[in-house]
Amino acid sequence: MRYCINCCIHLLPNDLHRQCFRCRGPDHNNQKCPVCRGENKIPLYTDSKQMKWLAVLEVRTDHCESWNGLFCLRKGKLCSLMFGLIIMTLVMVSYMLTGAKHGLLLIPSPFHYGAFASNPSLMDNESLSDMKDYYQPSKMNISYVKDYPSIKLIIDTITSKIEFITRQRPDLEELRKQEPHMFSVIPNKFLPNSKNPCWYEEYRGNTTTDPYATNSYALYSKRFRIIFDYLRKVFWNHLYHYQDKHYRLRCLPHFYIIGQPKCGTTDLYDRLRLHPDVRFSAIKEPHWWTRKRFGIIRLRDGFHDRYPVEDYLDLFDLAAHQIQSVLQSEAGKERGRRSSIIIGEASASTMWDNNAWIFFYDNSTEGEPPFLIQDFIHAFQPNAKLIIMLRDPVERLYSDYLYFASANKSAEDFHEKVAESLQLFEGCVLDFSLRACVYNNTLNNAMPVRLQVGLYVVYLLDWLTVFNKDQILVLRLEDHASNMRYTMHMVFQFLDLGPLSENQEALITKSPASNTRRPEDRNLGPMLPTTKAILRDFYRPFNTKLAQVLFDDAFLWKRT
Repeated sequence: MRYCINCCIHLLPNDLHRQCFRCRGPDHNNQKCPVCRGENKIPLYTDSKQMKWLAVLEVRTDHCESWNGLFCLRKGKLCSLMFGLIIMTLVMVSYMLTGAKHGLLLIPSPFHYGAFASNPSLMDNESLSDMKDYYQPSKMNISYVKDYPSIKLIIDTITSKIEFITRQRPDLEELRKQEPHMFSVIPNKFLPNSKNPCWYEEYRGNTTTDPYATNSYALYSKRFRIIFDYLRKVFWNHLYHYQDKHYRLRCLPHFYIIGQPKCGTTDLYDRLRLHPDVRFSAIKEPHWWTRKRFGIIRLRDGFHDRYPVEDYLDLFDLAAHQIQSVLQSEAGKERGRRSSIIIGEASASTMWDNNAWIFFYDNSTEGEPPFLIQDFIHAFQPNAKLIIMLRDPVERLYSDYLYFASANKSAEDFHEKVAESLQLFEGCVLDFSLRACVYNNTLNNAMPVRLQVGLYVVYLLDWLTVFNKDQILVLRLEDHASNMRYTMHMVFQFLDLGPLSENQEALITKSPASNTRRPEDRNLGPMLPTTKAILRDFYRPFNTKLAQVLFDDAFLWKRT
């Protein structure tokens, strides 16, 4: 007699013998099957011979197998049903929570109400009907009004800590100790026959030497290699030869567009460079004074090798070549004639970004930086001219968020980031001075949105400690957008540029605006009314001080 060896080998003590297909086939006989007869031992045969080397297998029979099978089946279904109910409950809870937050529920959330219906004074006495002029109805019908009282307390705390204290200006010797190499490269006097600050520097290389071989801008950025390839080709043609020596013309900018980001600096740059007497650096925003000279490309990526001042000066070689061409021309050699070409630089971080000081400068006073960017610029160029373009700081912050945020952008997300940033800023001003918080690298990196960039008056007052007021031109983006011809004439007059023909002026003033908001960002709509009210309250004391300093109430931005 032969039995199913495959079945018996795989049987475990608690297995049901009926699970074996071979033993429960259509020819199965309960009388012949030893398991069904209740025998405990099943001898195994191979080719009609008993296997003496194989141990006896124990097979336990279960007389209640049918009831247990039914129970196991019902138990499995019950577990599956319970598991499904748990998953469905979790999904519903998640839907309700996220739906209430984003206004997706079919029934209104009990935690959100109409915008300021109970307190019309929250928006500088602007009623809800006034706000309709600036906002279209939101698809999500949400206002986050419940956040306002608690955030208003935070803003009140910040306002109570605001003090505009004049900083102490460091003396020249202290600056020399901090940047000895910079002072060894840049002279304290410039060529008298050039309107732009330039000087001749002896070049000791030979014809096989690459003057830009170690330039960090060329090494670390593929975008600028084409520019430097061109400079290499024409370099020797622009050297000045005198008494068996070679000299190259070096230049610094005559003027700087120093800020602020998302305030129209790119548009101003694009229009100014169309003027026949204006040149710019090979790169629009070198960020050398604020970042590259400290070895910062992106602060979150850590520090790299510091960019020496020579790398920065290389960026003005194209303009220097044109200035030298004028100086070496016959007309330029005439007595009393000088080059009218001026060079500009447009790094929008120059006005406000002093985040690197804490890593390089010691002897700080109560967390305030002992040296600022303007101290060094003034040390080399006391006659430099500075242009600042500003806009309503509330709208600037939202534009900044839309431009730099990478994912999950929305008016609700912006609101939450503003609330978090205000809490962080409050924690700082409770322990440190306003200036210390504005220039605090740790705080600025921790805040989800750059609140500090909109504190214009704090930065402006620090620039006014080293530069005269008539060396700084402050413009508003709102005025530039509404009357571009007027603002460009103000810039031309400030830089003492020559007159333009009608065609040249039309080309400058009628060109399309640059660096406008991207279509996908415009589709997100405006910020929430409550967010705007919160930011209005936060920036109000700073705007008030700014209007006082500039003697212009337009910088209050009451109606923008």
